[in-house]
Amino acid sequence: MNTRLHADRAHLQHLYRAMLRIRRFEARCVELYQDRKIRGFLHLYDGEEAVAVGVMEALQAGDAVVATYREHGQALACGVPMDRLMAEMLGKAEGCCRGRGGSMHVFDVQRRFFGGNAIVGGGLPVAAGIALADQRLRPGAITACFFGEGAVTEGAFHETMNLASIWKLPLLFVCENNLYAMGMPVADAEAQTAIHRKAEAYRMPSESVDGMEAIAVEAAAARAVEHVRSGQGPFFLECRTYRFRAHSMFDAQGYRTREEVQAWKDRDPLERLRRWMLDNHQATETQLAEIGNAVEQELAAAVAFAEAGTLEPVADLERYVLMDTVPQDAREGNPA
Repeated sequence: MNTRLHADRAHLQHLYRAMLRIRRFEARCVELYQDRKIRGFLHLYDGEEAVAVGVMEALQAGDAVVATYREHGQALACGVPMDRLMAEMLGKAEGCCRGRGGSMHVFDVQRRFFGGNAIVGGGLPVAAGIALADQRLRPGAITACFFGEGAVTEGAFHETMNLASIWKLPLLFVCENNLYAMGMPVADAEAQTAIHRKAEAYRMPSESVDGMEAIAVEAAAARAVEHVRSGQGPFFLECRTYRFRAHSMFDAQGYRTREEVQAWKDRDPLERLRRWMLDNHQATETQLAEIGNAVEQELAAAVAFAEAGTLEPVADLERYVLMDTVPQDAREGNPA
């Protein structure tokens, strides 16, 4: 494990807990989906937890985050409460978007989590707009924009990269390269498969990092954030990762083999960190079991909160659609 970033015992266990929360949250979401309590599309993040956790550790309160439709892990790592997020998954009014966003459109204005986006690459120009506003109105704040490697074929990607470089926007591009744009292998879609090198065309510094190792991601993200926050302009960070589950719950996965999936599971970021901590006396089996028990309790409480939640009445269907129908408390970030 790369330990270039100073990480003490408490911090390592914190990273492990943060990734475990995501893994178990999504495993429970699969069960709820199969019980038809979560409806619509469901895109899972397991295998990629080190990316969200590592990047979020490098950010500060007041920074903005723009996510993808695979954003549950990013939302949890950003601080969106698990119970509010689970209620959102179940479409309940107690959710962070009053149940109107669901799995693909999580949003939390209080935490500057500017949500998931169902359009591939759709969050990129939004992130540029937020970064431009922050450049003028919130000096020192930066925006982290997550997207998959499939998004780099979109025109919006190149337009955003170009403007970000010209205007020196405080924008961190985070490419979660999980090798497949839905079912398209990156080698079949990209002439340049070293995704971070695409930044060269825009005179933008970049780095590629092992996205299966939380400490490595955090260290790389810290370097990138330092560059952006110092006013030197945007930075492109490619995190080489892999999703263990299908693209979505409707994906037959005919484009990859079981052997390939298992080879990546052998590099599971949770197990790698767990084993490293045990081997280097940074945690005991008892401590890790206690972390697991605490996460299970939090998850059980979140599910109970969500299942006990309420559906919005039909009479409120037109509320929150136009600005003049949004109550002031909701504009200020209070979902209730």
